[in-house]
Amino acid sequence: MAPMSGQLWVSLVSLGGVVLGGMLSYLVQHRTQLSAERAEQQRQRNALSEARRAERLALLERFVEVAAEAERSAFSRPSDFDDTHPWHLRTQDIMNRLWVAERLVRVQFPLPVHDAARAYFLDLNRTVWEGLPDGESVRDYLEDNRLAFLDAARAVMG
Repeated sequence: MAPMSGQLWVSLVSLGGVVLGGMLSYLVQHRTQLSAERAEQQRQRNALSEARRAERLALLERFVEVAAEAERSAFSRPSDFDDTHPWHLRTQDIMNRLWVAERLVRVQFPLPVHDAARAYFLDLNRTVWEGLPDGESVRDYLEDNRLAFLDAARAVMG
């Protein structure tokens, strides 16, 4: 019976080794899979973040570009115009595009950036359609809100 008992122990130890090896193999594979899944999720988050940043930059570029057109319209504002005047028609299109870009800033950016864009838009709108008192500079009138908007956007974009 003693030889049988030794063989039993050898078999049990061997079986225990197989079970232990299988469990360790399973744990390593499970950890590796979790690590790969986490890495993939992080890669997807980074890609989404970069895509959103690119969208925001494109929107900022669009807003600044149309605002510059609106400023040029304010500088070239005729003293007299009506709804059929070429300046009015061109400027109406520019201001409509600026209005849309300003609304998109609200959708894509935190409220402080939109608030700054809105203040700049309102100043531009007032300057374009109502003009400024004689002696007042368009550039100087718009400068504070323009810079506030650009500073707010830069703070968010990092």
